[in-house]
Amino acid sequence: MILLVRYTAAFVIALCLGKALSKCRLPAILGWLIAGMAVGPFGFTVLNSAILETPVYETLMCIIECTVGLLIGSELVWKKIKAAGLQIFITTLTQSVGTFLIVSLVFTLAFYTAGIPVYIALILGGIALATAPAPALSIVQEFKTNGPVTKTLIPMAVLDDMVGVVIFFTVIAAVKMHLAAGAFSPLIIPLIIVLPLFIGGIAGVISGFIMQKTNSLAALCINLCISITAAAAIGIYVNTSIFAKPVLNFMLIGMAYSALFSNMIPEEKLEKLMHRVNPVISLAMTAAILNLGAPLNYRLIFGAGFFTFLYIASRAAGKYFGARFGAALMHSPDPVKKYLGLTLLPHSGVSLVFTGIAVSVLSGSVPQYAQLIQGTIAAAAVINEIIAVIAAKKGFELAGEITGRETLQER
Repeated sequence: MILLVRYTAAFVIALCLGKALSKCRLPAILGWLIAGMAVGPFGFTVLNSAILETPVYETLMCIIECTVGLLIGSELVWKKIKAAGLQIFITTLTQSVGTFLIVSLVFTLAFYTAGIPVYIALILGGIALATAPAPALSIVQEFKTNGPVTKTLIPMAVLDDMVGVVIFFTVIAAVKMHLAAGAFSPLIIPLIIVLPLFIGGIAGVISGFIMQKTNSLAALCINLCISITAAAAIGIYVNTSIFAKPVLNFMLIGMAYSALFSNMIPEEKLEKLMHRVNPVISLAMTAAILNLGAPLNYRLIFGAGFFTFLYIASRAAGKYFGARFGAALMHSPDPVKKYLGLTLLPHSGVSLVFTGIAVSVLSGSVPQYAQLIQGTIAAAAVINEIIAVIAAKKGFELAGEITGRETLQER
């Protein structure tokens, strides 16, 4: 009961702050993020560490992440994306690999004089390439963005996560073997990618067959609620049973689920269903961003050092110029070349998960480098997320894709 009261209070604070900032022509997500930091363990502790670590809260967040994934998956209708498939794939590779290479190279040079091993630079590069899709997607929903940047970004979120997992865990495997910190099964990399897609895909196929047999909007919504919850439950079981640490991406489960059923039902039926559930997705988006901000310590802004600012700058350069290079290579529209990179800057959710894994690998053998990575990324997560949200909104604005505001704040 206390958990419910505290979380409801935190959620209402986030909505109010989001509405206040939207009145100032800033994205509501910035208010949700700041609210998360304010009510979290390093703020007023409305959501303290004990609450954030309870099984009930963690389960709720898994379901919420799956729900947010519906927004991406429902846009992955094959006949819409097949023409741009190669363009999206190449651009994803150039911005992901480009970010990894630039951050790794910059830190290799920076660490050379300090006598810090090259593999620490590679770990930072592996962490840097990850993109958190929820912030940019919340702007898509709030401002009803539409155009080539939006149409490229949404399917790219799926591929970007896969590339990030492959590169990061390949680096971690190599570092673990170098430090002789225990066996690292090469199977873990494909498992982390395939399992969420498999779980969501199976649920999506079953749900799609049921949806084909009914035209009742209420029945469609009930089917969606039951099946997405079931997919999340299976994901939670797998996540806690197979892996030493929870590493599955539940947003990917939601993406795979909605992508499958979206390709199995008529477009008109899909549009009616998504229009009905969009208010729920909007609320889930608020909850996801609130959760993203809660573990961030705003005090780290004041103690951020040279490595933190180097990380933010090199990552931004990798994302922007990597996306620009890929878009130019594939002769994408000018707005994609110029502004897609700005929408890829949000980072913190995935980066904190990767950082936790890296720290656990390094702590036993080289704890000083574990602390270096933890301090650099934690401070960067706070600073970058505020900058990135504003930059992402500006990217859509400069691309001419902001058409209006979602009415969540008025509901």
